[in-house]
Amino acid sequence: MNSVKVNNTYITPSKIICVGRNYTLHISELGNEVPDDMVLFMKPNAAIGEQLCSYHQETLHYEAELCFLYQKSKFSALAIGLDLTKRALQTQLKSKGLPWERAKAFTGSALFSDFVTIDVIDKCLSLALLINGECRQSASIAMMLHSPQAILDEIRSFITLEDGDIVMTGTPAGVGEVVSGDVFEGRVLNKDKVLVTKQWQAT
Repeated sequence: MNSVKVNNTYITPSKIICVGRNYTLHISELGNEVPDDMVLFMKPNAAIGEQLCSYHQETLHYEAELCFLYQKSKFSALAIGLDLTKRALQTQLKSKGLPWERAKAFTGSALFSDFVTIDVIDKCLSLALLINGECRQSASIAMMLHSPQAILDEIRSFITLEDGDIVMTGTPAGVGEVVSGDVFEGRVLNKDKVLVTKQWQAT
């Protein structure tokens, strides 16, 4: 089983719950409609990886997301994550009304920085993703269609979350293709203060 680092401790999530279409501009850039209900899907523990790959049966796309760790009935820690996506396959599956897991839940499709503990979820919390030093994605919690608490409430309405589970809260506009050799730097910020950062080089 794969683990993530929380402060100086390793924790093994049983599952990852992901939110789709949670930022209006991202919905627009992919030509989707704003959904009536929250879009949720899952990744297994096996999806957790360390290496940012540019190819897995097809070219991969990156999606940077704020990610929360669930412990003791609440979100207790926060990280920056990458939801890697087989976009061509996802588009094909969507057109047929089929589930997305083959495009979203493959091995190595979920990458995370270290998680840092949080006491409260401030609306000033935000993410930034830089590629080769250029900011490609940036958004705050205030821009989400569904807040972290609303997401947590919805998930717990139909499934039991175990301590250590991760919730990925959706990606803002600016997604794109992972290019081998590019250097990715993800950051979680509270206003101008960087809480955690993680760098990956795509292979």
